[in-house]
Amino acid sequence: QVHLVESGGGLVQAGGSLRLSCTASGSAFSINAMGWYRQAPGKQRELVAEETNGGRPNYADSVKGRFTISRDNAENSVYLQMISLKPEDTAVYYCHAILVRPNYYGADIEYDQWGQGTQVTVSS
Repeated sequence: QVHLVESGGGLVQAGGSLRLSCTASGSAFSINAMGWYRQAPGKQRELVAEETNGGRPNYADSVKGRFTISRDNAENSVYLQMISLKPEDTAVYYCHAILVRPNYYGADIEYDQWGQGTQVTVSS
């Protein structure tokens, strides 16, 4: 019922930049946090950046100073500005959201939602 749609991936040279976008669509939900994960070939999915409501963003050590996460709460969107890209940044990037919706009795229920992923490839 709730979908996360990503865009902005592509192929760039080392040192280049990309901007990823993700928008959550649906009804009867609110968002507690939005962020980005990535999974490189042969590796586990890892947190890249995440921002909770009213909190400071968290970044993986490997991307601090190069990636910037931002949110547009009115549009239920999250963005990831990536600069100074390195070949080791090559991965599938997944949008992630912690959603809250009322259950049948009106109590809030928190759950995770994932986008389908967008490929980022950085060549040497």
